[in-house]
Amino acid sequence: MKSEHVDSKKMDTLTKKEVMKTFPKIELHRHLEGTFALSTMHRIAMKNGLPLPSEFGKFKQEVQFPRDSGPDFLKFLSKFRTDWYRSLEDVNDVVYDAVRELTEDGIFYIEMRFSPEHFALQNGFDRKEVSRVVVRAANKAAAEIGVAIKYLITFNRNKQDAEQMTVLYRDLLKLDVPEIVGIDLAGDELNFPPELFKSFFDVVKNDGVYRCTIHAGEVTASTQIWDAINLLHASRIGHGTSAITDQKLQNYLREHSIALEQCITSNHQTGSWVDESNHPLGTLYRNRVPVTINSDDPFIQDTDLTDDYIKAVKYFDLGVDDLVRMNMTALECSFLPDQEKMKLGQEYVRKVNDFRATHEV
Repeated sequence: MKSEHVDSKKMDTLTKKEVMKTFPKIELHRHLEGTFALSTMHRIAMKNGLPLPSEFGKFKQEVQFPRDSGPDFLKFLSKFRTDWYRSLEDVNDVVYDAVRELTEDGIFYIEMRFSPEHFALQNGFDRKEVSRVVVRAANKAAAEIGVAIKYLITFNRNKQDAEQMTVLYRDLLKLDVPEIVGIDLAGDELNFPPELFKSFFDVVKNDGVYRCTIHAGEVTASTQIWDAINLLHASRIGHGTSAITDQKLQNYLREHSIALEQCITSNHQTGSWVDESNHPLGTLYRNRVPVTINSDDPFIQDTDLTDDYIKAVKYFDLGVDDLVRMNMTALECSFLPDQEKMKLGQEYVRKVNDFRATHEV
């Protein structure tokens, strides 16, 4: 795939935050647990008496990864908390405000993933009821800001085994919520490899209700991406940076339209790919591998999806045509029915044309 050469004037335009934030974006890999509105979390923390600074600036420093810090995986993980919530009303408020903020990032369509365990763990809330609250609050916010949204349920490989996942999955199926379109496997790749969860994903595959995206190849070799596809029936791969080392895998991903959900800033902060300017996304895109740009955990990272788009433009000499191709890839590899993809695709083209006309790029 030959990308356009971006002249310096267009590059300057596309790397301006106020411009790029309005570019319509399709996102497939963002964790709700890492997408909170900072001011809302400060209010919730103070209301619930969490041991966090009351002064807003100090609170911010405490709960977010330092934006310009070097990679530190343990520090990054330490920013994820499950003790924010004391009631389902807290969950509702946090989710509603988080989704309302998507309008600031130019989100056109998003498949937001969330873990019922995250919201329920501290207080033992019913997982089905938590999921209902999350979807209801997020749907309300998304409708108000005009963002199309669907949901993936995240299962954490180092918190549940395959049998426990199957029990929870069966329970959540009873919700019969059409906006939930997929299953995500996240967590510790190194110590909990794909083969441990084959029985669970066989159940999901045989039921035929949801498609699956698997975190793989972020901190492990490309063999784990192969296992995610062959053992866990992955339709998409979360991160998948190690695909850069495996040409056979790249060919397979391309031939079978299995997209890599790549996250430049997140990979830098966790240390899974330290050199942002040499992130695999650029080379994989030019090799015609289906790749998409994603934020992962913007609240934790003190960043947003727009920042990752600006990095992609700067580091990989990408122009609007390239970004549109990646977003159309994201839409094609989404878990939407074909008819919805077609409808959204037509609307997306109109949004892009408006962006081009406004900014002359």
